[in-house]
Amino acid sequence: MLEVSVETKSFASDKNCSKSILSSIHFYLKEGEVGAILGPSGYGKTTLMRIIAGLDKDFIGNVTYPKSWRLGAVFQEPRLLPWRSISDNLKISTPHDQQEYCAKLLDIFGLNKHLDLFPGQLSLGLARRVALVRALAIKPDILLLDEPFVSLDEQLAQELRIELSRVIDASNITTLLVTHDIDEAIALSDRLYLFSKTIPASIHEVIDNPMARHALAPEAARELKEKILTALSKEQTKQAN
Repeated sequence: MLEVSVETKSFASDKNCSKSILSSIHFYLKEGEVGAILGPSGYGKTTLMRIIAGLDKDFIGNVTYPKSWRLGAVFQEPRLLPWRSISDNLKISTPHDQQEYCAKLLDIFGLNKHLDLFPGQLSLGLARRVALVRALAIKPDILLLDEPFVSLDEQLAQELRIELSRVIDASNITTLLVTHDIDEAIALSDRLYLFSKTIPASIHEVIDNPMARHALAPEAARELKEKILTALSKEQTKQAN
């Protein structure tokens, strides 16, 4: 189980004062569950991901991981080594005993024909696929996804979401997704954590999605989306008042 408790995360402001960015963030994910942090850009979602990834330890609270765990992460930028081919980028990060599994992922995500290319020769869609394969090839117990499909056209994003959801379910990966895309959150996550549009940000509502990563009837999908939009609207009205 992944348990996250961030009482306060602050940064130093221009006037050398402390400015709180996150406050009272508490949630957990059981093994194999997918959670989505849903909210607008600029309100601390990426900061929260950095905390969970262990890249930012300057906060009040704690993150509890499973007893034995391996972390995979995909950030908004693919972050590939530009002087290495795609094949070499993956060989560097993939354990020797997982090379065969990596080859299967390359086939799933349609990358076999691009292994000799360098990152600068890839489209954004291909670069994001490489970043996904790199994170999945280590067989992570916990997977962090920070807007992994941002800036992609909807058809490509949908195709990648389908492939990703299959891998997540097949490998029982505990996953946390950060997104501002409601449809993406509904498609992938068992539970949606709605971020407040405030500084500091907090989770103002939690919505369960029992049909995540399965065929959701159009009417059920519309109802769930309306529920989310209503919750977001109420939060905005509350803040306005």
